[in-house]
Amino acid sequence: MSKSKNPRRVADNEAMAVSSMLKTSPQKLNLVAQLIRGKTVDKALADLTFSKKRIAEDVKKTLQSAIANAENNHGLDVDALIVAEAYVGKNITLKRGRPRARGRYGKILKPFAQVTILVRQPSEEQA
Repeated sequence: MSKSKNPRRVADNEAMAVSSMLKTSPQKLNLVAQLIRGKTVDKALADLTFSKKRIAEDVKKTLQSAIANAENNHGLDVDALIVAEAYVGKNITLKRGRPRARGRYGKILKPFAQVTILVRQPSEEQA
């Protein structure tokens, strides 16, 4: 009487990776996520490698993790993978402050974000 296995969150031809607690605002992270949506994984990796954005390195690690999940856990062909979805979410925001003139307080918000990357192997009729 063991528990039944959890159902998969993604389809059989998909794999996913999530990175949370990335030290950047979701707005800045979304600019990098837009860069790779809908591209093949090798083109997306090349774009992230040569991007000047600081957070592109963390997004690249997440994409490499999604590719490894597809290959090792789901047995998908790495050369045929495309970035089906890349979406960004808010995470915690650290509230900090700084004393200002006349007894006031300057609010400093330090936002964190998370990125989810879903890679898909298109079927033969879609390709």
